[in-house]
Amino acid sequence: MIEAELKAVVRDPDALLRRLEGAHGPGRAEVYRDTYYDTPDAQLDAADRELRIREVTAEDGSRAVLLTFKDARVDEASGSKPEHETRVADGGAAHAIVRGLGHRPVLAFEKRCRTYAFEHRGRRMLATLVRVTELDGVFLEVETGAADARELPAALAAVRAVLAGLGISGEDLTTTPYTAAVTAARSRCQGK
Repeated sequence: MIEAELKAVVRDPDALLRRLEGAHGPGRAEVYRDTYYDTPDAQLDAADRELRIREVTAEDGSRAVLLTFKDARVDEASGSKPEHETRVADGGAAHAIVRGLGHRPVLAFEKRCRTYAFEHRGRRMLATLVRVTELDGVFLEVETGAADARELPAALAAVRAVLAGLGISGEDLTTTPYTAAVTAARSRCQGK
């Protein structure tokens, strides 16, 4: 499946939160602890691929560990990628397996999220307000699934409609991955 996703910089987080809560009820507050892996010679990065282990803690104390592989972008304008994700029972074992296969952790960071699941135009949608602890500002991700590249334009049109309904314009969109933004922020801090 292709993750059809657009991300925006949020200009007025409080107003957007009110719109989301009004339309979709209270969101689910979660903390994501993401660790990205690559080969020692950075083959995944060079091929625009990602291997991630995400440890999720919800406000109710529930926990989940997700193993995710994202293939290279199939749409440059949105950055949408085929994504394969599965829940794993033991985070420590997942990290050990990935390391045992020759991958090394290259980046880890935390995201504080509030997620809203709903339907729009017959599609399951996910809207997530995101604060990355090392970055300034708040971001909004809206995503849905596309079975293949032929379905991607319709999926992205549905995502754009949701964004427009929330008052997010095309000028607010960004394709900069969090991984690149966090890496750049850390470089700036080290340069000071």
